[in-house]
Amino acid sequence: MEISRRRLLAASAVPAAALASLAVGVLPASAATGAVVSARTVSSAGAVASVTSAALLKPGSKGAAVLTAQRRLVALGYYLGTADGVYGPATAHAVTALQKVAGLQRDGVIGPRTAKALAAGVRPHASSRRGDVIEVDLAHQVLLVVHNGSVRSIFDASTGSGAYYFSQGRTHHAVTPKGTYHVYYAVNGWDPGPLGALYRPRYFNGGIAVHGYPSVPTTPASHGCVRVTLGAMDYLWAHKLLPIGRTVMVR
Repeated sequence: MEISRRRLLAASAVPAAALASLAVGVLPASAATGAVVSARTVSSAGAVASVTSAALLKPGSKGAAVLTAQRRLVALGYYLGTADGVYGPATAHAVTALQKVAGLQRDGVIGPRTAKALAAGVRPHASSRRGDVIEVDLAHQVLLVVHNGSVRSIFDASTGSGAYYFSQGRTHHAVTPKGTYHVYYAVNGWDPGPLGALYRPRYFNGGIAVHGYPSVPTTPASHGCVRVTLGAMDYLWAHKLLPIGRTVMVR
């Protein structure tokens, strides 16, 4: 069902003046969860305004245009914390996640192509169809919170690098194995280990966990775990999105 542009703007609380660099089309509604700011999510319904290089939004940018972009990301389900009009690290990670899904350069900067993907409402698709599932999308390097086949939240992530490394007298392969698992153990704090401390890990496959880490590169870089930002991990804990027993699908 389509809604008018005026109703869309009112529902999204987006300042009209801030739409100069981020044109939003007429879009269908999508369900939201309590763990995500309630908003109408989107898919392209018309022309997208061009964004010149002079209108780039990047870390350090501030103002109405940044707030508009942040609200748009939140509406689409990309995690960035609080939309405050300041383009900080969390916003850069949200933009990077969008770029990963859209197949764009992963620089965390909103230029013309990224602005077009943002306006078009680019989002990943779930593989699961029933229940509450955490999906780890290896191809796009994102973590998805899925409910009954609907993607509710999208997190920037980094999984196993594929390299070989030596630890505790053995050579290991840094991969995040595909398969369906369940969270079986958690540590509410920094969990020390032979390869470094993991922040608030939720283990689902032996020593492999979803955990927070100070560095979440744009490419696979871990020893096999699923890295997300510290803020993202706090969010996952606060909203009980990774409880003991939760299904984790690595695909």
